[in-house]
Amino acid sequence: MRDNPAPMGISHYIKEIGRGARGAKPLAREQAADLFGQVLDGSITDLEMGAFCLAMRIKGETPEEMAGFLDATHARLARFPATERPLVVLPSYNGARRLPVLTPLLALLLAREGLPVLVHGAATESTRVLSSGVLAALDIAPLTALRPIGAGQVVFAPTELLSPGLKRLLDVRRVVGLRNPGHSVVKLMQPGAGDCVVVGSYTHPEYAQSMAATFELTGMTALLSRGLEGESAADPRRTAQVDGFVRGQRIALQARQPGTESEVPGLPEEIDIETTAAYTRRVLAGEAPLPEAIAQQVAQIVQLANLTQRTPTASTTETHP
Repeated sequence: MRDNPAPMGISHYIKEIGRGARGAKPLAREQAADLFGQVLDGSITDLEMGAFCLAMRIKGETPEEMAGFLDATHARLARFPATERPLVVLPSYNGARRLPVLTPLLALLLAREGLPVLVHGAATESTRVLSSGVLAALDIAPLTALRPIGAGQVVFAPTELLSPGLKRLLDVRRVVGLRNPGHSVVKLMQPGAGDCVVVGSYTHPEYAQSMAATFELTGMTALLSRGLEGESAADPRRTAQVDGFVRGQRIALQARQPGTESEVPGLPEEIDIETTAAYTRRVLAGEAPLPEAIAQQVAQIVQLANLTQRTPTASTTETHP
């Protein structure tokens, strides 16, 4: 039996993707998976890593490439055990800049609905208030090892627990100051071994179409909308367009309405950890009003979770002669 051939490296891929915004060629899904797998495995040099990040930043990722990046990620990802109800996945990487981070509140409200909830994230911005800090103030400490997530339970997993390679890729931003495909992958990946509902968010409208196409290509169950400062939680000042995906099939959940509210009743002006945690407790206790946009988002995620349980996977719907 012959040994498996050594990886070819990624220089031939960089030649294709590194020709600028107009001259670069998109990679096929299988090529993207091979490329990203080598990035995650750490089998490339720092120079190749930087070239990959800058080339993709200039070119941008196609849905086929993003699907390949996710294929490579899922093949290497440490996953939580399957749950009885679909696992709600809340990526939390942007944090609070002007308004309080509401992802912890969303997570705890979903847990009240009996859903298992995973929040995962890493510090990609040194000046923002992160969900991990607010959750810790609410007595939900970061996990140090994978374990089953029960119904009605919220856990927080640092990115490095799920994928050290992805954490290394995210850390490149601290050196070059620019986002890279790792920042997109962490918002789309499924860290559960069973059914997941990924709550995807974007800050720039151009990402909405590519993220939607990626959900369709990969057959994922997800909710997609413009989040609050890039977080999973809805912006309480706006009524955004919301689309759902059940095993890749698109469902329109909410139409966008124009306008932005100048104030949100009960929402504090301060965004620090202590103030945000106290606000979260007040809303959960019914002592402060729950923003309507968050209430609607909870209902939409519960709807997707229920539809996922009722919709069999492709393998179970196949018929054989």
